[in-house]
Amino acid sequence: MRTVDLFSGCGGMSLGFQNAGFDIIAAFDSWLPAIEVYEDNFQHPIFKKDLSEKEAYIAIAKFNPEIIIGGPPCQDFSSAGKRDEGLGRADLTLDFANIISHVKPSWFVMENVERIAKSRILETVLKKLRENGYGLTSSILNASYCGVPQARKRYFLIGQLGGKDDFLSFYLAKNQSNKPMTVFDYLGENLGLEYFYRHPRSYKRRAVFSIHEPSPTIRGVNRPIPKTYKKHEGDACEINEDLRPLTTIERSYIQTFPNSFKFKGNKSDLEQMIGNAVPVKLAEYVASCILEYTEDCSKGTIYSPPELQLKLFERACSYSGNV
Repeated sequence: MRTVDLFSGCGGMSLGFQNAGFDIIAAFDSWLPAIEVYEDNFQHPIFKKDLSEKEAYIAIAKFNPEIIIGGPPCQDFSSAGKRDEGLGRADLTLDFANIISHVKPSWFVMENVERIAKSRILETVLKKLRENGYGLTSSILNASYCGVPQARKRYFLIGQLGGKDDFLSFYLAKNQSNKPMTVFDYLGENLGLEYFYRHPRSYKRRAVFSIHEPSPTIRGVNRPIPKTYKKHEGDACEINEDLRPLTTIERSYIQTFPNSFKFKGNKSDLEQMIGNAVPVKLAEYVASCILEYTEDCSKGTIYSPPELQLKLFERACSYSGNV
């Protein structure tokens, strides 16, 4: 499918869909440091545009995309942010819906933080997209069950023009692994450590993790261990002089960027763009589910809602050894 990526950042979602076989023909973003990294890693163009302006709608429509993908900025919904929809950033989610409604691609995929599912703006977005003829599937995916060594929960909204609601739910569920992926599962001993520090939002939370579990969510900040830090009861090991946070490039590996991906820029910008990125393998997972669905459509083997529920139940029971 001819694919355009909006709010592309440095390209996590683009790379995931490209890996799955989608034809990325253009990307759009407004943050220059991320645009420069994107340009170094893809052959297609990326355009610096304010996607809240109508001029951008026209520029996107010229590419006649079959699918539009993107992750509008999520600070107003994020647990790491102010959780205030009145600050203006939430409007970019509505801008994404407005662009979809204007361009009318056959498909779209929108990614955001888990908390958007409880937001007022999402109700407006869903209503607008349904009025414009889209069948919608929404799902909160834990990345560690989708090929990413990170316990990162993200909301996905997938739309098909003329489709039915929940058309992709079965595929998003059935293709997940039956256990979370650990850092060791993905990287083995390549990090050269067994434990690492991730600065907590509150000292009521643990901060030391093992590579034999999924990483916590990679955020846009990366801080050293404070000299005054005291061990939390949930920490995976004692505090010692060898313990350290992951480096910037190691954090990109946890986001499943390949080691061939080229990053440039100052440390602060790189930490932010890596933390904001859609994990490559999570995007690839969603893209592969879409492709599997379209292939089943062509074969006439799509599950109806009752069949879907039965298949999901059978899958859940098989994990517990009951089937």
